[in-house]
Amino acid sequence: MSMSNAAEAALQDLLFLNSAWANVGDASGLQPSAADGNFYVSLHTADPGEAGNQQTSEATYTGYAREPITRDAAGFTRSVSTVSNTATVQFDECTGGSNVITHFAVGTLSTGTGMIVVSGALNTPRTITAGITPLFNAGTLSATVD
Repeated sequence: MSMSNAAEAALQDLLFLNSAWANVGDASGLQPSAADGNFYVSLHTADPGEAGNQQTSEATYTGYAREPITRDAAGFTRSVSTVSNTATVQFDECTGGSNVITHFAVGTLSTGTGMIVVSGALNTPRTITAGITPLFNAGTLSATVD
């Protein structure tokens, strides 16, 4: 069994754009949150996988912290079955240690074992060392829900 493209789009809009999914349950459907709230982008040194959480293979360089991204059009863009960051996502500068970042995830918590909502591989791995400030331009963190 698979989800229809229209249902995939409606689910992504509910999760990432905080938009109602009409006609589920009743005409008003599944309602958006009263406040948009945030998801949190985490960086990973390996694929956290579908069974992983935000701490699975998470970056460990000094200065690293997850970055918030709002659950609205300022935070995310959806095109067909792909969601991407709308604006630049900039992490704090690395002040010590190093990591090779290969994946990112969008999850529910700013710290701890947050649930991963989507994750994806970077187009090119990034080596983060002291003095580097990881930055991802709009549209470069993309994940497909299919």
